[in-house]
Amino acid sequence: MKALVYHGPGQSSWDQVPDPGIKDAGDAVVRVDAVTICGTDLHILEGDVPDVAPGTVLGHEAVGEVVEIGGDVRSVRPGDRVLVSCICACGRCRFCKEARYGQCLGGGGWVLGHLIDGTQAEYVRVPFADLSVHPLPHSVASNDAVMLADIFPTAYEVGVLNGAVRPGDTVAVIGAGPIGLAAIVTARLLTPARIIAVDLAESRLQAARRLGADAIVEASEAPEDLISDLTDGFGAEDLWIRDVTITTGLVDTCTTPVLLRMASAGRLDLSSLVTHTFPLEGMEEAYDVFSTPAESGALKVVLNRPAA
Repeated sequence: MKALVYHGPGQSSWDQVPDPGIKDAGDAVVRVDAVTICGTDLHILEGDVPDVAPGTVLGHEAVGEVVEIGGDVRSVRPGDRVLVSCICACGRCRFCKEARYGQCLGGGGWVLGHLIDGTQAEYVRVPFADLSVHPLPHSVASNDAVMLADIFPTAYEVGVLNGAVRPGDTVAVIGAGPIGLAAIVTARLLTPARIIAVDLAESRLQAARRLGADAIVEASEAPEDLISDLTDGFGAEDLWIRDVTITTGLVDTCTTPVLLRMASAGRLDLSSLVTHTFPLEGMEEAYDVFSTPAESGALKVVLNRPAA
């Protein structure tokens, strides 16, 4: 098969590599029909993630069809159309039992495109398939569904839920890249009074406006003044002496089933973030476009297997 292979900092290529196969009884092999590129992939190529070994197939987000399963897999079968989550979960360790799958101690967590071969390929082996792939309803298009592999659960869990957004709140989203835009969309589910988007790029601010931001401000134009005005002087950016709590974290994808149900019901706008599409073999061009958003206007790019 062909795949996007990492060869070291600044080096990758669309190479011929062996097809993946079942290694463990909980595995599934998925034919990739739609895949996207993440900012994390760019960090890997910049040499910022030293755990990624040269020779690794990149990527951790995909939609496709199950072609083979191990003997222990019960939730999917060959022929099923599925979402491949960016996080794999053993389901047995302490953290998995708390639905903190991103911290899995049993061989899961963020492994695809990181510690094992990933999704930017014609086929991918997914470990712990029962908790790591999600059957897709026909009502959710593949190019929409792939947005649920990472950016939407990341924005919702790490941003909106950890940020304790409540009805009537004012939400300031600093950075209107794909995660920030997904945070705007998912914050709206909790009916805040207003959402303010801050970014350096006018194109991303306009995207934020289209996706539901009530106010936008260019980052060099004293956004703290606008935020202060809109919050009766309370503000959202002064940290010291304000009892501000900062949370961080890796996504767990525990909310993926909920977000998928909302997308299926037409209550979650996924398609507006996809600005460019390519055939799967256009991976290198897609990386060029995605890595230069100021010139290309790219938010999310999606690559598709050619129709049979």
